[in-house]
Amino acid sequence: MASVGTYLNFPDNTEEAFNFYQSIFGGEFIGGISRFGDMPPMEGMPPLPEADKNLVMHVALEITGGHLLMGTDAPVSMGFKVNMGNNVHINLQPDTRSETERLFKALSVGGVVTMELQDAFWGDYFGSCVDKFGVNWMFACTEKP
Repeated sequence: MASVGTYLNFPDNTEEAFNFYQSIFGGEFIGGISRFGDMPPMEGMPPLPEADKNLVMHVALEITGGHLLMGTDAPVSMGFKVNMGNNVHINLQPDTRSETERLFKALSVGGVVTMELQDAFWGDYFGSCVDKFGVNWMFACTEKP
């Protein structure tokens, strides 16, 4: 069965971010949390610094509507530089206004509301926020009041 997922890179705080998302959406991490220290040494690559061995190599969590949210730390030692910005939005389409409000309120804590939930001109109950980790979220619910 085809599906769509969103992959997020974090500057060494993926586990904190995914524990936050798990506290909101529930569920278990699919396959647990894979760490860079679990990765076998790669020929031609320098050894992994001890400080990076506990960083998250991969984590996945099913959220609203079966959407798969995945993430990784992006270690500077491996040449990565995370640039958080407005390049990724996760669009949630809950079935009810009450669920939309619950998710919006929870994801907005410590972040910034960029558009309050409201009845939009196209008919959806719509709003958006940036969570405390810099991830952009949009909410669109078709349930009428």
